[in-house]
Parts: sequence; C-alpha cells; structure tokens
Amino acid sequence: MNLIDVTNMDYLDYKKLNDKIRESSEDCIIKGCCGQRFIAAGMSDKNITIDGIPGNALGAYLNGAEITVKANAQDAVGDTMNEGKIIIHGNIGDAAGYAMRGGKIFVKGNAGYRAGIHMKQYKDKIPVMVIGGTAGSFLGEYQAGGIIIILGLNSNDNRIVGNFPCTGMHGGKMLLRGKCQDIKFPQQITAREAYSDDMAEIKKYVSEFCEYFDADINEIMDSPFTVVTPDSSNPFKQMYVAN
Repeated sequence: MNLIDVTNMDYLDYKKLNDKIRESSEDCIIKGCCGQRFIAAGMSDKNITIDGIPGNALGAYLNGAEITVKANAQDAVGDTMNEGKIIIHGNIGDAAGYAMRGGKIFVKGNAGYRAGIHMKQYKDKIPVMVIGGTAGSFLGEYQAGGIIIILGLNSNDNRIVGNFPCTGMHGGKMLLRGKCQDIKFPQQITAREAYSDDMAEIKKYVSEFCEYFDADINEIMDSPFTVVTPDSSNPFKQMYVAN
C-alpha cells in the first residue's frame, strides 16, 4: 500500500499528486486531503482511498479506477466519467456525475444541486448513481440515459429531491424511494409506482450500496419506489414552441 501525504500540498497542484498516483504500482492511500482538485482524473487500473475531503472534479474522466472517500467530497464528482467506481462515505456537492457516461457513483449521504445533469448512455454502457440521502434541485436535468437512484435515508420525512427535478429529461430512468406525491415533475416525464421488474433491475445496485455503507437492503427494497422516465420524443417543445 502506497501512502501519499498531501497535508502541505497546494490544492491547485493536482498534477504532482496525480503523477505520484500513476507512478505507484500499489494501491494508494491519500492522507491529509483538503480540497486538492482533479484527483485521479482520467485514471484506470488504480485503487485509491482518500482520507480527507477532495476538491472539485474528483475522478473526472475516470476510466476504470476505483476511488473511496472516507469523508465528504466537493463539486463535480465523476465529471464525464467513462468507467470505474466512486464511493463517498459522506455528502457531495453540486453537479455530481455531470455528463457521466459509464461507471458507478455511490454516496452514503446527500447530494447538492444538479446531480446527474446530462448523464448519458450508449448501448450496454449504463452509468449509475445511487444517493443514500437526498438530492438538491434540478436532479437529472437534461438526463439522456443511465440510472439515478435516490434512497432518502434519514430524510426525516422531508422531500427527498429539491425543486425542478428532471427538467429537460429525455432519456434514462430515475427511481425515487417513496410515493413522491409531493414532488412536482415537468410535463414531459411520467412518474409511476415501481413494478416488480423495476425493483429487480435496481436490486443489484442497492445491494452494492448496502455493502459499502452497512445499510439494510430488506428495509430499503420493501419500501415503495417511484419510477420517473421521459414520455415524449421532443421534451423541449414546451420550452421553445408556443402553443
């Protein structure tokens, strides 16, 4: 195991840190992390554990590496990631999974605004994001593919997503734990109760989440879920064309 201490490293000096990770032939533990940006950008075949709080764009363009963060993470986690896995044992900031096109992001806590914006998929390459807590406004904005799962654990019966979810959504699928009758969705999407095949589809992702964060899969899967999908081939018509 290769220990990399970044306690005194400037948060902008990401190239030096990433060079150390690439040069290592062993799994890496990053100690003393405090806002260093672009950690593991574009990396593959690496196993990285971060002690501390990484800065923006953790795992941007990730191409197969696995990153575990033992605390919170800032904005743009998994920006445009292609493959791999990011596991956050705390909360994350805004725009997680921006343009994500593959791989998986698991978050124990809450997500900020615009999680899953522009998420997309190609053929059997399906990106997945599982948020254990709640998500802020504009969840899944312009989502074009992939799966977003919001579990709302420890939400204290508050809404598990903020305002304006699924704005411009034209692909992919979102599953929200609960009946979500208090959430206002835009006209171009359909929200319905999850069927047994929907639950079977997400069980493997929820199971993986539970393994990482010691959650009870039976308690989670026994709850009702709401499935949100686009129902129009032209979801932007209502925005740009007068009736």
